[in-house]
Amino acid sequence: MNLSFFDQFTSPCLLGIPLVLLSMLFPALLLPTPNNRWITNRLSTLQSWFLHLVTKQLMLPLNQKGHKWALILTSLMTFLLTINLLGLLPYTFTPTTQLSMNMALAFPLWLATLLIGLRNQPSISLGHLLPEGTPTPLIPALIMIETTSLLIRPLALGVRLTANLTAGHLLIQLISTATTALLPIMPMVSALTISILLLLTILEVAVAMIQAYVFVLLLSLYLQENI
Repeated sequence: MNLSFFDQFTSPCLLGIPLVLLSMLFPALLLPTPNNRWITNRLSTLQSWFLHLVTKQLMLPLNQKGHKWALILTSLMTFLLTINLLGLLPYTFTPTTQLSMNMALAFPLWLATLLIGLRNQPSISLGHLLPEGTPTPLIPALIMIETTSLLIRPLALGVRLTANLTAGHLLIQLISTATTALLPIMPMVSALTISILLLLTILEVAVAMIQAYVFVLLLSLYLQENI
């Protein structure tokens, strides 16, 4: 029973072929494509308004140089948001519950922001490792602490997204299993657990959106430190 709870996090396969790539590309099929009614289509108008809102919020902490990253950050935000929300549907697979995928997204982008800072302003980027006014005896220790905190940033990004989504999926499955088991024995208690499950599902929808936003927002803040 305990092992079956984690079956939802295994990558689906068909005839020995992993389908994780298909599950990552499927959200793009939900986006409307340009046609003759591009302006008057309600869905396209709503999508354009949402993308404009997301881009505006992500670009607020960045200066003019960081606006070059608008397309990357907005695309990443849309990608994570769509995958997280689709993963809440029954009998679906959520790729963002895999730490390997989240690290594959977090590490290259974090490394790109770090290399940009080291190339354009090396003294300022290295100056972040030593706060101003540090006593001389504490300089070696603080440099090691700040270097460690800098290097674990991509790990923190990936683990945060993975842990929050995994915990939510496990809670939903545990409560739904309890609801099914209690239904023939104690219908009133089962009805109570159904209401709790409904509230938890609403909470998980909010968590899916917030975690996608936090992931991209932290990347934009790391970028702002280096430009």
